[in-house]
Amino acid sequence: MHTIAVLALDQVIPFDLSTPIEVFTRTRLPDGRPGYQIRVCAEQPETDAGSFSLRAPWGLEGLKGADTIIVPGTAVPTAPLAPAVRDALRAAAEEGTRIASICSGTFPLAATGLLNGMRATTHWIAAGLLATAYPDIEVDPDVLYVDNGQILTSAGAAAGLDLCLHMIRKDYGSAIAADAARLSVMPLEREGGQAQFIVHDYAPTPQGSTLEPLLVWLQDNLGTDLTLADIAAHAGTSTRTLIRRFREQTGTTPLQWLHRARIRQAQHLLESTHHTVERIGAQVGFGSPTAFRDRFKKTTGVSPHSYRRAFS
Repeated sequence: MHTIAVLALDQVIPFDLSTPIEVFTRTRLPDGRPGYQIRVCAEQPETDAGSFSLRAPWGLEGLKGADTIIVPGTAVPTAPLAPAVRDALRAAAEEGTRIASICSGTFPLAATGLLNGMRATTHWIAAGLLATAYPDIEVDPDVLYVDNGQILTSAGAAAGLDLCLHMIRKDYGSAIAADAARLSVMPLEREGGQAQFIVHDYAPTPQGSTLEPLLVWLQDNLGTDLTLADIAAHAGTSTRTLIRRFREQTGTTPLQWLHRARIRQAQHLLESTHHTVERIGAQVGFGSPTAFRDRFKKTTGVSPHSYRRAFS
């Protein structure tokens, strides 16, 4: 039987804590046997869970020998990680234990150093904070989860369900994972990613940066057919210098920034107007409906029509 240790840190989010417990506890093999044994572990005898406190039956010793450790999110993700917890997670990783985080649980996992050099995700609202606090991690705010093999991370709230179902499928196959999904009233694979839930009328602008006037100008001209040379000319600089400044101040390239700004504006228009998809694509600067649909789905994971049905 596969043993899963769920680590309840101080200020643990109850939803994130209960998700793996419920999903894995209900998983049954074809002969009716449980597929998982669950250990709820904590560093201290009593853990603050916000509206209540809990007493975990296992201490950190419960992490030893587990096949998988899951770190749920906490209400204060930037809280210092206790050295004993850090050491226990590192030791488990050295033993080959699979370690996964749910929502803001990526932060304590990042504090161990185990995510350095890896791609990871967390709740979209905290993705910028994660990227700033841990520059050695490639933060992807658009996906539901990231599987690096031994180390996995999931996005906000319900994405923890997606990650749990993904791990069940890896452990026991699609049939058992599909049964677990039905019990959770969830599709085994959800269409799209976290990007479709990110609400911005415009792409974030670094306040006070030297690029701020240029980014405001770009935002005001999303419907214009702009090339890299056009942007550099407006900025009064060379394309090479422009690219370097964008990398330094936004973490991306000018055209990538422009594409994301266009998609965010398109999301807003899909939610707030009855304009056709073709008209919206033209309004935000795409030369053809096909190019707009392709870019929209690549960025958000769903088509413009699916996005409108879900959010309008």
